[in-house]
Amino acid sequence: MRWSRRKPLHNKHHLLREKGLREVTSAMAKTNVKAQHSKLVARARTLRQRQTDAEKILWYHLRNRRLGGHKFRRQHPIGRYIVDYFCDAAHLVVELDGGGHNEPRQIAYDQVRTSWFEKQGLQVLRFWNDDVLTDTDKVLEAILGAIQNFTSPCPSPRRRGDADRT
Repeated sequence: MRWSRRKPLHNKHHLLREKGLREVTSAMAKTNVKAQHSKLVARARTLRQRQTDAEKILWYHLRNRRLGGHKFRRQHPIGRYIVDYFCDAAHLVVELDGGGHNEPRQIAYDQVRTSWFEKQGLQVLRFWNDDVLTDTDKVLEAILGAIQNFTSPCPSPRRRGDADRT
């Protein structure tokens, strides 16, 4: 039996010849997406540990389904962004803004984020940290109102026999 030694594939050009362009670029893209997502998740964990006072107060009212029985996640990655709070059932993003969000560059960035979320079918509510600190009940009412006004884009499928009932 003859043993042959193949040179290890050290660069992408060898991979391209071996597997083809589509497979390699697809694999590279998947690896890149996974790496970006893991960085985002790590950043979200850090943000959860470093909450502002307003975030702590709002999270107290949103956690454990305290607001109308609705489940919220905090510092939740969506796409390439991390949102402060997210209610999946109502497709609702809740963002708290501090004083830094009053600067022109940050206002433009927030508009881009909001636009992207809306294109994904999410509704976005923004509140100032001061509003949460001074008028928490009003903020909670606004969040609950947005949830109650939400209509699912996909109606529930009909069950067998529903068409016959009137």
